[in-house]
Amino acid sequence: MRKDVRILLVGEPKVGKTSLIMSLVSEEFPDEVPLRAEEITIPADVTPERVPTHIVDYSEAEQTDEQLYQEISKANVICIVYSVNNKKSIEKVTSHWIPLINDRTDKDSRVPLILVGNKSDLVEHSSMETILPIMNQYSEIETCVECSAKNLKNISELFYYAQKAVLHPTGPLYCPEEKEMKASCIKALTRIFKISDLDNDGILNDNELNFFQRTCFNMPLAPQALEDVKNVVRRNITDGVKDNGLTLKGFLFLHTLFIQRGRHETTWTVLRRFGYDDDLELTQEYLFPLLKIPPDCTTELNHNAYLFLQSVFDKHDKDRDCALSPDELKDLFKVFPYMPWGPDVNTTVCTNEQGWITYQGYLSQWTLTTYLDVQRCLEYLGYLGYSIIHEQESQAAAITVTRNKRIDLQKKQTQRNVFRCNVLGARGSGKTGFLQAFLGRNLTKQKRIRDDHKSYYAISTTYVYGQEKYLLLHEILPDFEFLSENDLACDIVCLVYDISNPRSFEYCAKAYKKYFIDSKTPCMFIAAKSDLHEVRQHYALSPLDFCRRHKLHPPQPFTCNAAEAPGKDLYTKLTTMAMYPHTKLRCRCVCNRCTLCLCQKLLSRELLQSVRAQLHSAVLSRLGPWVGEQGVCLSTDEDSRLIRQVHAVSFVEDSVYMESSVDPPGPSHMTQADLKNSTFWLRASVGATVFAVLGFAMYKALLKHR
Repeated sequence: MRKDVRILLVGEPKVGKTSLIMSLVSEEFPDEVPLRAEEITIPADVTPERVPTHIVDYSEAEQTDEQLYQEISKANVICIVYSVNNKKSIEKVTSHWIPLINDRTDKDSRVPLILVGNKSDLVEHSSMETILPIMNQYSEIETCVECSAKNLKNISELFYYAQKAVLHPTGPLYCPEEKEMKASCIKALTRIFKISDLDNDGILNDNELNFFQRTCFNMPLAPQALEDVKNVVRRNITDGVKDNGLTLKGFLFLHTLFIQRGRHETTWTVLRRFGYDDDLELTQEYLFPLLKIPPDCTTELNHNAYLFLQSVFDKHDKDRDCALSPDELKDLFKVFPYMPWGPDVNTTVCTNEQGWITYQGYLSQWTLTTYLDVQRCLEYLGYLGYSIIHEQESQAAAITVTRNKRIDLQKKQTQRNVFRCNVLGARGSGKTGFLQAFLGRNLTKQKRIRDDHKSYYAISTTYVYGQEKYLLLHEILPDFEFLSENDLACDIVCLVYDISNPRSFEYCAKAYKKYFIDSKTPCMFIAAKSDLHEVRQHYALSPLDFCRRHKLHPPQPFTCNAAEAPGKDLYTKLTTMAMYPHTKLRCRCVCNRCTLCLCQKLLSRELLQSVRAQLHSAVLSRLGPWVGEQGVCLSTDEDSRLIRQVHAVSFVEDSVYMESSVDPPGPSHMTQADLKNSTFWLRASVGATVFAVLGFAMYKALLKHR
């Protein structure tokens, strides 16, 4: 809606243009009328539409033609004033003023015209018989008003209609010649109908009609009023009412009826509530509400947004198979001006055996859009009517902006639900296979994917300690020398090499040393195509030795060349490392069968954790009197809390890198030799723990004494 309205009054001399303005302002007929009234502004709070209104007078005696042309170009609506008792002034309307105005305005955006018959107090008859043929001839004429400046008849109505012609124009909605709504108006109202049809059955039932009424006009309809509306539709058209609900045909008929009866404001109120401007285009303010995103923060959908998207999915999943067929997907996007998802979406998210996007894949694609391009996500939510259905100020209410990643590292915990993993590797190393395996596609299914449908992204869910998280894999093109900031900005890096290619690992090693060796971003090497024969890599260090030297997790074997769908254990591990980037690897072995792995598992048991905690408490209590003699006071509570935090982190580290091993766990029993070796390592670990606690306490005592 416009922020203000500019009304221009034109006409022959002595028809009463200035008198009309003076009578409106002073609410009485002036004794002396100047040649031209100065421009006046009526404040918004005294106008019916709550919009400031500027009224401009024209005087042929005081203004030039050039000044008139400038005023015509600035006007939002023009009132052509004639005298009802002067036939010559009426003839000038068609012979001079309308052609002059049309010549000075664009044909596609004609300014609305109001015909004003002044001095109605001087005659007993009406001029409408003469004016009606003129109104039928020129579609830009909105209405005609007969008034009298002397006795103040219809003065307020005149300027109300002029204001209404600007704020609620007929032109974009209706074609008088064909006596039907324009295609753009039908398209907009069809989208509004589909959004309001909450169960997608093609009918607005009483609950949906009341929701629509409350949304647009802030008040529901009484049951009798609803029946009256449906009866009007029944009497005029067939198929307008079905199963006691309003069909799209009936919905469009009602708005046509409103427009034909001069109630344009009703239709415009509905259109503007659903985000449309005067040209029946969705406004930029509606589609792209303001959303501030600080640096190093990401964007995610919140719980209410997921509930809304779930309702949209359920609304269009007519066969209830938890997947959207091509026809169902097309129906879902009918409220969009274009198809937002291309064929590459089917290789970005999970699909069923028929290649249809599943419920999980549907939510994943929305999560991906929100993470990568939040403005596009806001636009899409606007088309679906999120702010209207959920009664929010804008779609921005659906977005959560995460806190700065540095704060997560400081607090050693994160509230984020989406983690990005950039996948690097030489050409042919198996990056695409790694992405598609995340979506449950083995090598056989991957070979069916067309080249023009391939995607550089893959997103799905993993579970970390019972929490559902989204892992976004992004394949980086193998251009070693030109990795952009976007290529480096992620939560974890995955370096993929082909174990059957002797030159594959070199790319990963160089990329790590150039870009990630000093980074706080966790990295993991993936030994792809592990079903093939492993060859020696042409690099100074073997992949395992390289990882040991740089204190990295050992290379993880991976293959998608199997009959069954690839597992998600490796991807769960990646998500866990992204969630806990501050943790360190305490055990680089992941076989779950050797003595060291068995010992680590024993040490991570809750029983041993409690024993270690009691042992620490006992040691501190024994050290208390000795420390007191040295004049040093230790805060037992702080030490205990520190010890508990260390134990908690240790437990997370152990469970992260032990339980999520890519190798299947071995038998649950241990041999006698394993048990004996494990006992030795257990004793060694307990002794090392006691020694560490004693050393720490003595260090604090000496430091404080000094």
